[in-house]
Formats: sequence, C-alpha cells, structure tokens
Amino acid sequence: MVAGRREQILATAAQMFAARGFHAVSVDELGDAVGVSGPALYRHFASKEAMLAEMLVDISERLLGEGRARIASAQSPRQALRTLVGWHIEFALGNPELITVQLRDWAALSPLARERVRKLQGRYVEVWVEALMAARPEIDEATARASVHAAFGLLNSTPHSARIDRATMHALLERMAMAALLSPGSD
Repeated sequence: MVAGRREQILATAAQMFAARGFHAVSVDELGDAVGVSGPALYRHFASKEAMLAEMLVDISERLLGEGRARIASAQSPRQALRTLVGWHIEFALGNPELITVQLRDWAALSPLARERVRKLQGRYVEVWVEALMAARPEIDEATARASVHAAFGLLNSTPHSARIDRATMHALLERMAMAALLSPGSD
C-alpha cells in the first residue's frame, strides 16, 4: 500500500503545484490535502523537492517507455509516427497538471534531478526524431529535431487549449501534429 500512498501524494501534489505553483504550496497544505500532517509526508519523501523530482522523472520515464513500446509494434514508419503522436496526446490530455508542472516548475528541481529529467527527455525526443526521419527520409536531422520540438509545443499546450470535448480535441491535435510533421515545408 506504500506505493499507492506515494502515488496518491504525487497526484495531489501535481494538482496543487499546477494550480498554484511549486513554491506556493507548503508541505503542511499538501499533508492536509492527503489527510496527514505535513511532517508525515517525510515518511514517503525526503522533501517537497524530492516529490517534484520523482514526479517529473516518472513522467519522463513513462513517456519514453510507452513511446518506445508503441513504435516497436508499428507496421510502417508513418504508423510509428502516428502512434507517437497519439500516445503523447493521450498523455497530455489525461495529465494536464503534469504538463503544467513540467513547464512551470522545472527550475525548482535540483541540478541532479534536472539532469536526469533532461536525459530522459532527450531520449524521448530522439525516439521521435528517428520516427520522423524514417517517415520522411528527405529531411535532415536538425530539421527533424526542430519539427519534433515544435510538435511538442502544440501537444503540450493542452492545459490551455483543450476547450472542446476530449475525443474531438484528440482528433484535432492528431490532425494538426501529423500535418505539421509530414508537411514538406521549405526543406
């Protein structure tokens, strides 16, 4: 049950950090929200910063692991790209608070945690770059990387842009991302 309790604390922390910012949430407030005293949280995490680090490392590991798994079963390069797009949209629409915390509270991570998250995110980007280059062999690596980062900007805008029902938003984001990634543009 300890793992379940840790997950509950992290989910509550993500909601509170997303709503108010990492620095604006006290350990006592977080403890109250999960039904314990603030100091009792230290049985599960060394510090509030450790909660943030675990939260952001976990989402980076989940994105990378699931992204790799999904493209491994793809039947074509284009399908691999589409499955990455679909996975990221699924994650972003289902976890807007984690997207918000990642974008806003990154600087609150310790240098060691920042480096770990950065490495995981870099590997995730490379999965996308490889998939895009397989789907569009005519583009160079720098263009593929820039395209992937631009697509992430679109997909990670969901905490602010998801104003329609989830299925319609998913379809809209998928169409937009695939069009942007597969567009010949000026290359």
